[in-house]
Amino acid sequence: MDISRKQFLQVAAGAATVAAIGSSGVKAASTGKPKRGVSIYSYAGELNVTMTLEDCMADMYAMDAEGIEILANGHIEGYPNPSETWIKNWHEMCSKYKIKPVEYGHWVDSRLHQGRELTTKESYEMLIRDLKLANRLGFTVARTKLGVIDDTLTPVKNWREFIKMALPDAQKYNVRMCPEIHSPTRLKSKMLDNYVEFIEKEKTTPWFGLNIDFGVFMNKPTAEMQARTKSMGGMMTSGDKVEDIVPLLPYVHACHAKFVNMSEDFVETTTPYDEIIATLIKHKWDGYMLSEYEGANKDVPGYSSDQLRKQHVMMKRLLGEA
Repeated sequence: MDISRKQFLQVAAGAATVAAIGSSGVKAASTGKPKRGVSIYSYAGELNVTMTLEDCMADMYAMDAEGIEILANGHIEGYPNPSETWIKNWHEMCSKYKIKPVEYGHWVDSRLHQGRELTTKESYEMLIRDLKLANRLGFTVARTKLGVIDDTLTPVKNWREFIKMALPDAQKYNVRMCPEIHSPTRLKSKMLDNYVEFIEKEKTTPWFGLNIDFGVFMNKPTAEMQARTKSMGGMMTSGDKVEDIVPLLPYVHACHAKFVNMSEDFVETTTPYDEIIATLIKHKWDGYMLSEYEGANKDVPGYSSDQLRKQHVMMKRLLGEA
């Protein structure tokens, strides 16, 4: 069953109003629960083909998704030097559709130059360029993608040096730098231990933390995913236990709500969203879950939007908003 924008609003609007307004008619205070948003990456098959950036924002407004993530080099016209006109239009669109800039996706492109990695100084300068632009666009979290050196996504050896150099700038521009933790990285791994050790030793909170991608919890991959992995000579592994995120939550400033398949009855079939969201609520984590659709038919017009609406119906229910 496809769910149209009008149908979504009919399902969601009443519940959202009841959740937000108490018996006194006054908007309720924050309850310390996760908030919902969308990564524009989810529209990769349609953006600039059948949809504009404004169309995506209007779609988000229709599903009552407040927070937005953009990918700097893919979604900012003229990046890294957008025009004042583009920036002005960005803020006007955010205001029009009641969208909050949450996470700014960018890269420290360690292999920008053929034959050598960026120096620590070059990496730092690339970081600062993006922190400044993120600030101008109203973002307070950056998904700071670090260069990697192997298939398990181990970051470049000098990451500590240039991140440490950038900490005062992150504070100046009010942007939290967060590498993304996603499969095949495990939440219980040497890499995560290194991140946590750095955070605690250098006292980086809140200016350097983590983004956790819910794909790490996937435990029921689709048949198509299993076949594709097998054809590439790999094998599917079971996901991390949801409880493994708990000790990391003090350092997590945003999460990617990765999903690949919403059923007709509004359930994500590959990942235990009920357990994930219950855990976040229990531990009063109140950051943004940013939808990141990576399923089939992504290039079919309207398919991503339909899947996103279904996911937000599910998340509203699990958050007690529907």
